[in-house]
Amino acid sequence: MRITALAGGVGGARFLRGLLRHVHSPASVVGDEPVELTVIGNTGDDITLFGLRVCPDLDTLLYTLGGSVHEGQGWGRADESHHVADELAALGATPQWFTLGDKDFGTHVFRSQLLGQGLPLSAVVDRLAARWGLPEQGVRLLPMTDTPVETHVVVDDGGRPQAIHFQEWWVRHRAELPAERFVVAGLDAAAPAPGVLDAIRDADVVLLPPSNPVVSIGIVLGVPGVRDALRGSRAPVVGVSPLVGGRPVRGHADVCLRTIGVEESSAGVAGLYADFLDGWLVSEDDPMPPPRGLEVVRRPLLMSSPDAAADLAGAALDLGLRLRATRTPA
Repeated sequence: MRITALAGGVGGARFLRGLLRHVHSPASVVGDEPVELTVIGNTGDDITLFGLRVCPDLDTLLYTLGGSVHEGQGWGRADESHHVADELAALGATPQWFTLGDKDFGTHVFRSQLLGQGLPLSAVVDRLAARWGLPEQGVRLLPMTDTPVETHVVVDDGGRPQAIHFQEWWVRHRAELPAERFVVAGLDAAAPAPGVLDAIRDADVVLLPPSNPVVSIGIVLGVPGVRDALRGSRAPVVGVSPLVGGRPVRGHADVCLRTIGVEESSAGVAGLYADFLDGWLVSEDDPMPPPRGLEVVRRPLLMSSPDAAADLAGAALDLGLRLRATRTPA
C-alpha cells in the first residue's frame, strides 16, 4: 500500500503520526498489508537565520514522526535548552523574535554544512530522516523542491506596501499585521525534488492533512508539475478540512484565506483543491453542501490525543480506499 501525503507543519505532522499509529494497529483498514508512506513537505517557510538554513515544516515533520517533538508547542525539540539563543541575544544578534533551541541548532548547523558542500536539500533530508528513524517506519520524507524558495507577505507599512518574510509575519506579528498578498520567491523556477512526481503518480491513495491550505499545501501545489500530477494520478485524493466552525483549530488559516479572497469555510478550502479532490472530511456540524463528484464525510476533526489523530487519519484512509475500490476493475 503506497500512501502519499502533502503536508505542512504541526497539523500535518500530528495527522501523519496518527496515520502511522493507525496502520500499525490491529484495527487498521489495510490489515496486514505493508504500508509505504511518502510525505512531500512544504519548504516555502524556509528561512536563513544566524547564517543557518532553517526548514520549519520539514523539521516539525522530522521531530514529530521521530518521537522527539515538544508536545506542548507542536514544534521544536522536547527537553530543549536555549543557551545559544540567550548568548546571541546578549550579543545583540538579530532577529530575536525567532528562538531556536540548542538541540535544534544542531539540525540547522548540520543541514547548512551539507548544503554548503553542494548537497541538494533532498539528500540532506534523507540524512536527517535516517537520524530520526523514519525509514524504519516505512516513511520517506521529501522536500517539495531542492530549489530554495521563500514565502513573503506584502503588508501595508504606513500606506506603502512592504514585503516581509512569512516567518516574521507569522511568528513576530502573529498574522495580525494586515496582509495584501503572498509572494513565493523562487517558486516559478522551482522543479519538484527527485521522487515527488513519482510518489503522486504511483500512489494508491493521496492524502491532504489539515495543514494550512494557502501557505503550506498551497505552496506545495505551486511547484510546477505537482498539480498536474495530482490531476493525472489514478489514486483518489482525500483531504481533511483545517477548519471547524469556520475557524482553524490552530494557526491562522482563516486570515490566509481572507487574504487571497477565499471564503473562510470548508467549502472554500475544498474549492482550492477542486480540480483533483475526490473525498473531503469535514466536521459533524459543517454546513458545507456535498458538491457533485466530491464525497463528503462528516466526523469529529479535533486531534485532541494520539488516538483521536489515529482515528481521523484512519477515516481519511478508509475513504480513500473505498474510492479506490470503485475505480479498480473487479
